[in-house]
Amino acid sequence: MTYRNPQRTDLMKDIADIPALMAQIGAQAKAASAELAFAPPEVKRAALEAAADAVWSRRTEIIEANKKDLEFGRDKGLSDAMMDRLMLDEPRIEGIVSGLRTVAAQDDPVGEVLTQWDMPSGLNIRRVRTPLGVVGVIYESRPNVTADAGALCLKSGNAVILRGGSESFHSSGAIHACLVDGLKSVGLPEAAIQLVPTRDRAAVQELLTMVDTVDVIVPRGGKGLVGLVQREARVPVFAHLEGIVHIYVDAAADAQKAMDVVLNAKTRRTGICGAAECLLIHESLAETLGAALIQMLLDAGVRVHADETLQKIAGTTAATPEDWGKEYLDMDIAAKVVPDVDGAIAHIRQYGSNHTDCILTEDDATAARFFERLDSAILMRNASTQFADGGEFGMGAEIGIATGKMHARGPVGAAQLTSFKYLVEGDGATRS
Repeated sequence: MTYRNPQRTDLMKDIADIPALMAQIGAQAKAASAELAFAPPEVKRAALEAAADAVWSRRTEIIEANKKDLEFGRDKGLSDAMMDRLMLDEPRIEGIVSGLRTVAAQDDPVGEVLTQWDMPSGLNIRRVRTPLGVVGVIYESRPNVTADAGALCLKSGNAVILRGGSESFHSSGAIHACLVDGLKSVGLPEAAIQLVPTRDRAAVQELLTMVDTVDVIVPRGGKGLVGLVQREARVPVFAHLEGIVHIYVDAAADAQKAMDVVLNAKTRRTGICGAAECLLIHESLAETLGAALIQMLLDAGVRVHADETLQKIAGTTAATPEDWGKEYLDMDIAAKVVPDVDGAIAHIRQYGSNHTDCILTEDDATAARFFERLDSAILMRNASTQFADGGEFGMGAEIGIATGKMHARGPVGAAQLTSFKYLVEGDGATRS
């Protein structure tokens, strides 16, 4: 059975057809996953290289498709930060191509021997990486996730069902077509990477309950999407909660490093999950480096929601209780004075999301205390939180940042999309 994408102009299928559509997509993904599980590494690599070539050669077509999505986003009233997440231009497409090539060049995780040992019974036991099977990815406005998720699932031997957001419908479709070109070029099943061809939200509801054909769901988006998936999914979920990212400026922080890191962490791209959302300042710095940091952010156009101490700085906005633990994804940041590193740790434990948190300090013992006593998926020292990204971790791309503790945590790359199995060999061994 070969799945054919309907014309992309068919945006709203009759809801009665959605269960059948999704059942067909799931069955095809499951069949494709069985073939991908033993696909040779060089074939998967060639498919990804061909996909990268297709994306670059069709970049004008992708940008034209993206213009339709940007118009849709403006009509929908998306924020500037969300529009930035949605927008594709030639440099960003070049980044997509680079990500595909980086994933292609990585070592293939499937079949990797994690450990092996011999038993007195004569058994040799190996634990080896094996694909999860079928991965469902539900994401919102970032069309590059189409390429990232497709590439990582293919590299790890998994079939993937992509359900992009309504905002990125046309862009995701254009990128998906390039991934399919890559699959076709090497004879891999087209159903290895499928894009749900409708904006109808009923497709999401179906995907969350497809326990017979889908092995794991990865939600990539805001709190509303992730909450929906966690509440309603019957399929296991790799949770990606909010990026409530904190930066603590310690008494022993280097002033220039602090200025550089804080500005980059907040303003480079405000709409990504690694953007800083709360600045914690050691009380000894409130009137010196802390004040300079607040002024720098104000001068950059950031709205600073300040506690009582920092409200004295002209141009700040009085923080409310809702500002602590808030993911702005915009040119806003909460700012608070804390007594010391333990005060920062206590605040992060109360309001953080276990995503990414950072300390700026030259004191090794203080940094070690911060690392030891917090349990975020990513902890950083003297580095911008904008580096909280699988590509920056050398994974080529990521399917998301998992903030849970089961199976995968932090950036989810190809290796994290595998499980393992035991291969046991004997020489006529019997058990007494």
